[in-house]
Amino acid sequence: MNLMQPIDRIRGGVHENERHESGHKHVTGTAEYIDDIPEPAGTLHAYLGLSQRAHADILSVNFDAVRASPDVIGVLTADDIPGENDVSPAHKHDDPVFARNRVEFHGQPIFAVIATTRDAARRAAAKVRIEYQDLPHVTDVLEAAAASYPLVIDPLKLQRGDIAAGFARAKHIIEGEMRIGGQDHFYLEGQISFAIPGEDDEITIYSSTQHPSETQHMVGQVLGVPSNAVTINVRRMGGAFGGKETQANLFAAVAAVAARKYRCAVKIRPDRDDDMTATGKRHDFHVGYKVGFDTDGRIEAVDAVFSARCGFSADLSGPVTDRALFHADNCYFYPHVRLRSRPLKTNTVSNTAFRGFGGPQGMVGGERMIEDIAYTLGKDPLEIRKLNFYGGEGRNLTPYHQTVEDNIIGRIIAELETSCDYAARRKEILAFNGKSRIIKRGIALTPVKFGISFTKTEYNQAGALVHAYADGSIHLNHGGTEMGQGLYTKVAQVVADEFQVDLDRIKVTATTTGKVPNTSATAASSGSDLNGMAAANAVQQIKARLVAFAAERYGVSEADIAFEPNTVRVGTQRFSFADFIKIAYGARIQLSAAGFYKTPKIHWNRAEGWGRPFFYYAYGASCSEVSVDTLTGEYRVERADILHDVGRSLNPVLDIGQIEGAFVQGMGWLTTEELWWDAKGKLRTHAPSTYKIPLASDRPRIFNVNLAEWSVNPEETIRRSKAVGEPPFMLPISVLEAISMAAASVADYLMPPRIDAPATPERVLMAVERLRAAARG
Repeated sequence: MNLMQPIDRIRGGVHENERHESGHKHVTGTAEYIDDIPEPAGTLHAYLGLSQRAHADILSVNFDAVRASPDVIGVLTADDIPGENDVSPAHKHDDPVFARNRVEFHGQPIFAVIATTRDAARRAAAKVRIEYQDLPHVTDVLEAAAASYPLVIDPLKLQRGDIAAGFARAKHIIEGEMRIGGQDHFYLEGQISFAIPGEDDEITIYSSTQHPSETQHMVGQVLGVPSNAVTINVRRMGGAFGGKETQANLFAAVAAVAARKYRCAVKIRPDRDDDMTATGKRHDFHVGYKVGFDTDGRIEAVDAVFSARCGFSADLSGPVTDRALFHADNCYFYPHVRLRSRPLKTNTVSNTAFRGFGGPQGMVGGERMIEDIAYTLGKDPLEIRKLNFYGGEGRNLTPYHQTVEDNIIGRIIAELETSCDYAARRKEILAFNGKSRIIKRGIALTPVKFGISFTKTEYNQAGALVHAYADGSIHLNHGGTEMGQGLYTKVAQVVADEFQVDLDRIKVTATTTGKVPNTSATAASSGSDLNGMAAANAVQQIKARLVAFAAERYGVSEADIAFEPNTVRVGTQRFSFADFIKIAYGARIQLSAAGFYKTPKIHWNRAEGWGRPFFYYAYGASCSEVSVDTLTGEYRVERADILHDVGRSLNPVLDIGQIEGAFVQGMGWLTTEELWWDAKGKLRTHAPSTYKIPLASDRPRIFNVNLAEWSVNPEETIRRSKAVGEPPFMLPISVLEAISMAAASVADYLMPPRIDAPATPERVLMAVERLRAAARG
């Protein structure tokens, strides 16, 4: 064992292209999801009964037909909840598991049917007879404001400089408004929970949740038991995108209450229609803005109000609307600025987290102002963008008073502008549009600056548990959840790199509150940053013990001990990693450690609108080209070129996959995905038949994605990488802007096109007709 020869490198360490740890299981159908778990004998199934009114008092409920249905065991209502009838993540006690006397949106859960089969429970739930007394309702954000509906949470104001002086100095002032639509998460695996009761007050729940600890606390609250009685397990989710950060709590709570009452396993899984109806979505916004600028297009002052349709309860609307303000500047310096949020209550499902968490809505609002300036002055929007970038003395302070220290957007834009041949293509498109009467083309190059960290400071922490077994195999567990993004793979690569062993030596096990407590949600693009650092910390603890042991046992200095690829060098001796661990075990060295990490440097005072909410920024840029049929409003994305900053990538191939997926998902949000409520407050776009997500055929015909490989993050980050989950979601703003250019061509680019999002063919056609009429008049 002492004659081991040096090995050049390990297989599967950081900065390498390594396949997703479950990728082969996904494509062969062997990856186990919650609905694949074998059900114990006697498992029951729950199904929700939903309100058929948007806002009404409940006068009476008759369950006779429900209870008489075949295979029905019973019905759960608010009266069956032993603890608190609330799953509000904002702790405002405004989000009941079951409505009791009043419903506040069409689709609100009122009861659950428990039956021996899911089909029996679903059919029985439809037989309930409820008598309502209708109350006035509003579903639109501006209607809510006009009706003096309340704010669901205190608004935020970000202010810097002297607004009045800025507008007085400006040579031009524009006022405008924009609607930015919501979005359904449309995860492939819907909401699902599977609860199994244990001894005393214990319960184990398999939940498709991004936030196991919060689900644990919510279930404990609903059951009236401490968190130590509740264990949440999550091996993987079939997609989430923020839709399972808080929304999973309801389903876990219902399954838990039923399992406790009937003392047997209970599963709940809604149909897609009911899932879309009863769960929150991306907030849609109305942005009212006023922007002042000089004759070159340099911004002097910005005053904007971001109103959001929040739904009937607070949920995460506070931090979502806060983050919208944090990103309303995108990459641009506003010398004098006032940004205000208006999180309004509506009689709709309570909206929630979604990839980007309000940042995309804020960024679209900021880019609309840039677009307005460009068309007002008759200039290329890219020229206006570059003129207003952060940079230089006195032009690096955000509206929330954080200094932009790591600004690389200028280099990213310059490189992409060259590599995609933007100037020549724009010139060609202008010439084409001058000759083509029906088909118009557009091109746009837009930047992204996205802040990384939870704005709720306490969430910027993570834990991990690492065991080195006596045979040299390694067990890894941490608080992050796997929803297809490759987090498990990346954190395992970090552990492999720390120990200097091949990746296949490491087993990643399901996230569970029974191993790592008090975890933060896998959200805010922080999964790799937080959990990677926590896992590295655990390994470093084990290595420190091993080094101290080897130094004492073999009589060498600690400096003469090194972990090398699959070996441990002790002075002049080399041991295989497995042999060395076996020797350490024999010497009774502790081979397990709980790691921990908290993000440094961040602080935030919401009341003052001041602080450093973000540890660093991730940057990117995209150039998109479209063709638009001005007779129908239909269009297609001909080409997209992306240059994105992920620092020194932990796994380039996974990061590129995240960028590609985020771009297409963001493109869907801005172009085809439209949520529509009818006059009765019922969501009518509640299934694939009525809600259009992007198809493979909608992707850009030419799709070039590259990483800014020269970028590195500060040393305090995990292997100097950057987050990749959310920042690329905003890259397809270039698609919306390119569509705007094509539409603007019918009026010789002299008027701001102002197309609301999503830019459906109908909206594009109406914008074209409006611009043509204005040009004629």
